[in-house]
Amino acid sequence: MDAKKIRDDFPILKRKIRGKTLVYLDNAATTQKPRQVIQALSEFYENHNANIHRGVHTLSDEATALVEETRSKTAAFIGAPKPETVVFTRNATEAINLVAHSWGRKFLKGGDEVLLTEMEHHSNLVPWQMLAQERGILLRFIPMTPEGTLDLSAAAGLLGPKTKLVSFTAASNALGTLIPVEKILALAKSAGAKTLVDASQWAPHRPLDVARWDCDFLAFSAHKMLGPTGVGVLYGKEELLEQMDPFLGGGDMISRVFLDRFTPNALPFKFEAGTPNIADEAAFAAALDYLTKVGLTAVREHEAALTKKAIETLSALPGITIYGPKDLAQRGGVVSFNVDGLHAHDIGTSLDLEGIAVRAGHHCCQPLMNKLKVPGTARASFYLYNTLEEVAALGRALEKTIAFFTKKPAAVSSHG
Repeated sequence: MDAKKIRDDFPILKRKIRGKTLVYLDNAATTQKPRQVIQALSEFYENHNANIHRGVHTLSDEATALVEETRSKTAAFIGAPKPETVVFTRNATEAINLVAHSWGRKFLKGGDEVLLTEMEHHSNLVPWQMLAQERGILLRFIPMTPEGTLDLSAAAGLLGPKTKLVSFTAASNALGTLIPVEKILALAKSAGAKTLVDASQWAPHRPLDVARWDCDFLAFSAHKMLGPTGVGVLYGKEELLEQMDPFLGGGDMISRVFLDRFTPNALPFKFEAGTPNIADEAAFAAALDYLTKVGLTAVREHEAALTKKAIETLSALPGITIYGPKDLAQRGGVVSFNVDGLHAHDIGTSLDLEGIAVRAGHHCCQPLMNKLKVPGTARASFYLYNTLEEVAALGRALEKTIAFFTKKPAAVSSHG
């Protein structure tokens, strides 16, 4: 994979930040968009803008066809058996909330247990906390080891006849830890529990196949994989989606409405009330095409090389603590770290002065940060357009930051 050639497709990477070329290392939060996605979005508004599923005129037919083409491409991308099992939401957070509301409220009762992990993003924690407060279900957690992995031996002991759902992230957004998805799914299945996989940090970077995984639900967001913001995906097994009640009420999620009752629409429209994010859903197809052409295996290998170099570079600097697995085979393209004596926000601000964008804070994982006994970390996260030269620039900028705060001269200059 030629990352430098790929960069030509991303206009924003030519920006200067305070006179320095942008080094964008905040991809776990959101990714930049290639020209193909930007053009698809513009082309929709210029030529096809209309509401979908309702009109009989040409523009509505065209807009509907574009959105349903994206649905079919999304299903193929994740190995879903039918496009009807792909529900569009606003983001992965809404997708998980949909499951908690429409499946959880219908099928969970007081005393039932939901098994999560200590690594979860708030999006896969708070919805279940809300349901626990409402229904009296119990939340249990697979513990995190000091190495930043999951304790699977403990997981087996937490499963039992009361476990009705195992919901977990496939890859930690805060540590980069790759979760042994199939092992956890097998454990859940042995206990007769349903499963939900938060693939927000997996789907953009590594191949997945929901049919092979045999998970019951899977959620991810378009904006973390070159697509527009405001588009999330929920995959669900057809029989489960059929059993669930609608999430929201209104237009397009109905088949027939009377003054005293309604009949819900067929899948997936039962869960897609109101006018959706039509243009962005249509443009997401261009992102899927782009990633399919590059190949997720190539993306994964490229990120592995960047991550290895980043850990080597940061490890050579004084006072830096790197979090997450030391075994690179268990780590995705995320490197979270701290500098002795500095708050993560100070690190992020200092790097921004050098044109380098990283994330600083708790990464919507406050329980995980509590486990690490830190208020937050700085996080560099990589994607297909990042380069080894940018990793080197990160190292030089960190060296300059450390020198400034310790009043020691830096050995090398920051990137220009």
